Amino acid sequence: MLKVIDLTRVYGQGAAAHLAIDNASFTVAEGELVTIVGPSGCGKSTLLRCIAGLMTPTSGQVVLNGNLVTQVPDRLAVVFQDYSRSLFPWLTVRENVALPLRRTQRKRHARNQAAESALAAVGLTDAAPRYPWQLSGGMQQRVAIARALACEPVLLLMDEPFGSVDAQTREDLEDLLLLMRAERGITTLLVTHDIDESVYTGDRVIVLTSTPGRIRAEITVDLPQPRDQISTKELRAFSHLRAEVSRLVRGQPAAPASQRADEHGSFGPSARPEPSGIVSPTPTPTPPSGAPSRTCSPPSPRPGQRPRA
Repeated sequence: MLKVIDLTRVYGQGAAAHLAIDNASFTVAEGELVTIVGPSGCGKSTLLRCIAGLMTPTSGQVVLNGNLVTQVPDRLAVVFQDYSRSLFPWLTVRENVALPLRRTQRKRHARNQAAESALAAVGLTDAAPRYPWQLSGGMQQRVAIARALACEPVLLLMDEPFGSVDAQTREDLEDLLLLMRAERGITTLLVTHDIDESVYTGDRVIVLTSTPGRIRAEITVDLPQPRDQISTKELRAFSHLRAEVSRLVRGQPAAPASQRADEHGSFGPSARPEPSGIVSPTPTPTPPSGAPSRTCSPPSPRPGQRPRA
């Protein structure tokens, strides 16, 4: 599906040259959702722009469905972090979603139908006649996702798409992304700073080193499907995957192979930790046979005293 081969990107020349991405190679299978994490400034967005054809790599290749990427390919969609700049405030929500379809569909009616179908998929049917500035941040990002879906992309690239919304909205958008992938089978590459998000949404996590960005590790996320914001994150396997990705992002040594096997093998995908704040009761020890009982009976009432209830 997608092959990135020895991709390198250098900004500037001579003494002022800055190596952003160095010799990155990986593949993404059809229908796979792969997340990319790494320290701030390591070149994640640069890598994504080279894959999208928005930036020419200094060396190396990007191949999509057997074709060398030299410009933005057809049926490729990009969702950016800053939804306020990617939506046109003077166009309605429906018009924003339908805008990219002008290249492929000449009839306005067909474009509007495709836009309304995409808006329905993200739960924004009633918002079609409104303007972006009349919507919340989370709804605006749903519009941006709907615009990408309307193109029926074979590859969806997302650059920190949920970084500008609150925590609850972020979780809702993560679940929307997983739902869209399950329903439509869209191959997706997601760049994120959020380690929890990379593990929760991804089939595989690619970890980059600090600048210049090199691929340090690829981690398979073997968590049960469908995923849930509460039950999935209660799994011990999730906690250990998150810790392993965090170690790698921070430049710390990876966990020993024996520890990783114990972390992921002994607990299994269905094991869950004790809920936070709940302590298992300690069983009362049973006295040995023949020992006097230590059970206390309530004292007998004194003459004239009423017994306690």
